[in-house]
Amino acid sequence: MNQLPVNQKPVNQKPGRFDKSRVRDAFDRAAHQYDHSAVLQQEVTERLLEKLDVVRISPAWILDAGCGTGSALPGLAKRYADARLVALDISRNMLMQCAGHGSALHRPMRVCADMEQLPFAGDSFDLIFSSLSLQWCNDLDAAFNEAFRVLKPGGLYVFASFGPDTLKELRDSWRRVDGREHVNRFEDMHDVGDALLRDGFAEPVMEAEIITMTYRDTDTIMKDLKSIGASVKERSSAGHEHNDQLSGLGGRDKLYSLRDEYERYRKDGVLPVSYEIIYGHAWKLVDDRTRKVAFSP
Repeated sequence: MNQLPVNQKPVNQKPGRFDKSRVRDAFDRAAHQYDHSAVLQQEVTERLLEKLDVVRISPAWILDAGCGTGSALPGLAKRYADARLVALDISRNMLMQCAGHGSALHRPMRVCADMEQLPFAGDSFDLIFSSLSLQWCNDLDAAFNEAFRVLKPGGLYVFASFGPDTLKELRDSWRRVDGREHVNRFEDMHDVGDALLRDGFAEPVMEAEIITMTYRDTDTIMKDLKSIGASVKERSSAGHEHNDQLSGLGGRDKLYSLRDEYERYRKDGVLPVSYEIIYGHAWKLVDDRTRKVAFSP
């Protein structure tokens, strides 16, 4: 089989909401214990994989963009046994966790790179799958433009990301403590759909749901968020990194106050943590009138 063409042209990293080196470092640190805490991430990955079951497509090349520890790779390999899989992530340690997936003769190709700066030639992939990675992009249009560029005509882009109601209980509790949210912002479903159209994709379909996790106490919530790399904060409006982290914002007194405020949400003996999950898919048309693949009726 032909090797995947790779575009080695260097690109410049522009300042944005996140310092990507800090994002990479956070996931490098989290990689070893990530799967133990990433219950939600694994559930969303399975739900996103299930959405492929109603799609008529026979991809030769698949990109798992922001693959993490590779939880989607077995499901993709099972559905598309003849396809070549490429696992891409910004974290080398996350990619190391992918090493055990696949057979000795059919292991996924692992690539360490940024979703906003894909190191592949245009028209390389038939399917791009991305579960809960887009929220770490500084520029949604850049990520979509790159996905569009490397998709072949007739290719499908399938993704899941967080919506603005994610961690709403934590955001509200922090706001009551010190008037600040301390929680990263997430794009609205309609804005994501508009961006897909703006960046050349056709027939975008968007949907959203709320998944609620439950915990016994606030400390366990904060520990889990840290263990999945979620403690990286956005830059301030002035372009500087916030110096507060989800694991210890504002010192011990504020954390005591946070516990008290979060208790307002306790129900049936547990504390809820809400995640708004946005699912989307869109096509790169063969031309303006037709496409090669379609959903089953």
